[in-house]
Amino acid sequence: MEYQYPIDYNWSTEEIVDVIKFFEVIERAYEKGISRDEIMNAYRRFKEIVPGKAEEKKICAEFEETSGYSSYRTIKKAKEADIGNRISMP
Repeated sequence: MEYQYPIDYNWSTEEIVDVIKFFEVIERAYEKGISRDEIMNAYRRFKEIVPGKAEEKKICAEFEETSGYSSYRTIKKAKEADIGNRISMP
């Protein structure tokens, strides 16, 4: 894609890589579909790096503004789905 991921330069290299992986998981949910478990694993790691709700909202809003992909709606759908299901976003 032709946009930048929202990152905090105070994060370690590993944390930056894991946040980018989280946003790539969201992209795959929209573009191809992805397993619910993969989404939830990436989200759990994202929450270890970004534990605050306000910061999460800010970062996810920046991502949605540049990409058009909603992290919030994807995570909500994944939380409502059964384990093992595949998630595809419209």
